[in-house]
Amino acid sequence: QVQLVESGGGLVQAGGSLRLSCVASGIDFSMRAMGWYRQAPGKQRELVAAITSAGITNYADSVKGRFTISRDNAKNMVYLQMNSLKPEDTAVYYCNTDLFSRRYWGQGTQVTVSS
Repeated sequence: QVQLVESGGGLVQAGGSLRLSCVASGIDFSMRAMGWYRQAPGKQRELVAAITSAGITNYADSVKGRFTISRDNAKNMVYLQMNSLKPEDTAVYYCNTDLFSRRYWGQGTQVTVSS
């Protein structure tokens, strides 16, 4: 059973930082690409950052230079370091992986950036 559990969200002022964490179970973590998505109220869920099993990363243009995705295969963890946060980064952030053409999501963690 695939399970993804996020943590680390919260309320932060603009310009501040947060680090999101996601622990995965039920998968061969080191072999899986992982992603962080976010969904703001009234908007579609969008990809924020992704990391392949080889450690290759990609980012949405809106977060390039501010966010960093990383992984620790020994701990089955994927992280999202978010710096220089803006009010428009406010959203529920979800951890994601795909397995056998099925998408798996965590429960989400709320990030709120005040101006």
